[in-house]
Amino acid sequence: MKYTVIVHKSKYGYDAHVPALPGCHSEGSTEKGALENIKDAILTYLEMGKEELKGSIMREVEVSVT
Repeated sequence: MKYTVIVHKSKYGYDAHVPALPGCHSEGSTEKGALENIKDAILTYLEMGKEELKGSIMREVEVSVT
């Protein structure tokens, strides 16, 4: 899967977060490092989600915005 990653340069290095995965973020001293680290963060996030969803029923719902 592909995820959009937002990378922000700060005075401490680079922050990276994934808008589609709330709370999934990482950092690195370089942009390349931050992107490598966010890959690990995404994998960890997805694995944790899988564990939390065991035994759950998933449904989709549609809402109308007026």
